Amino acid sequence: MTRSEGREQAFVLVFENIFNPDAGVEEIVDAASDSDDVIHPDEFAIGLAQTVFDHRDEADEVIEKFARGWKVSRLAKVSLAILRLAFCEIMYCDDVPAGVSVNEAVELAKKYATEKEASYINGILGAYLRSTDEK
Repeated sequence: MTRSEGREQAFVLVFENIFNPDAGVEEIVDAASDSDDVIHPDEFAIGLAQTVFDHRDEADEVIEKFARGWKVSRLAKVSLAILRLAFCEIMYCDDVPAGVSVNEAVELAKKYATEKEASYINGILGAYLRSTDEK
């Protein structure tokens, strides 16, 4: 599995966690397996999803700061999952360049959301990177 595919699997786990916030990564994977949903996350996907689960509150604070005027509760769930994933990857995964995280987030948004949301996500992530000089 490529890292992009693993990231997409992590996105699925993070998205599901929005609806089941008390569920852990393994619990979500097991539930998907029990229901025959197609999800086979690799070690990278599970680790990335776990990072998001562990740092969700910190990611949400950053999202609200850079979403200007938008509360996390008002964001589309797909966009929220993508932003949580991207911010956690940028902030806590030193082995992934920030630009890669942004590009992957935009590609996920293009696939699972709309072009407008992809542009919005790109803008939020870009503003964060400019504020931290973490390019």
